Amino acid sequence: MSEILKNKIAVITGGARGIGRAIATEFLNEGAAVIVLDKFYPDDFKPYTEELTQKGMKITSRTLDITDTKSTEQIFEEIAKEFGRIDILVNNAGITRDKLLIRMTEEDWDSVLSVNLKGAFNTTRVVSKIMARQRYGKIVNISSVVGIRGNAGQANYAASKAGLIGLSKSIAKELASRNVCVNCVAPGFVETDMTAQLTQEQKNAFFNEIPMKRGSKPEEIAGVVTFLA
Repeated sequence: MSEILKNKIAVITGGARGIGRAIATEFLNEGAAVIVLDKFYPDDFKPYTEELTQKGMKITSRTLDITDTKSTEQIFEEIAKEFGRIDILVNNAGITRDKLLIRMTEEDWDSVLSVNLKGAFNTTRVVSKIMARQRYGKIVNISSVVGIRGNAGQANYAASKAGLIGLSKSIAKELASRNVCVNCVAPGFVETDMTAQLTQEQKNAFFNEIPMKRGSKPEEIAGVVTFLA
């Protein structure tokens, strides 16, 4: 443990499980204080935080629907007031509603775009003001390879992740003069609860295009995010 993030205050959306939890764990191991934001928490989340707290790590959690603009603004302002600053934001929260376009409903489209893209807009808009004032910040957005190359049955998800890439590039140019660095990570197939729901046929379609013939682990993505943070 090098503690390269010692005394940094990090906020991670969708941090209760999967990639988000792996990032939280990595940040904690590197000395950061972590605030996890999620709409739903799995049964094993409380024991997870209790174990880390007993080891002297600083992790707290709050329930938040990031598609709710006012609630998002309120919670981020509360966090900044309580901790004195926000150094790192990881926009990791995301959902899928996979269907072929001809079968996709308006609700399928709106819900995915709302969480994956509007949610990141909501969090980034409020945190950018905080980081600009303190003249320091790191924002890391978790996109996906399908946002670059597309994927059948995921028009909504691919559109949201492509939008996140464009958002990242734009705000990077807006915030650079305030010493706020913005990056975007676009993983391929990652072994999480979300991808576990795919059929073996769907998984094989991904693996056949991956030279190592396997998905990545959440911890591997967390290492990249920690470097960028």
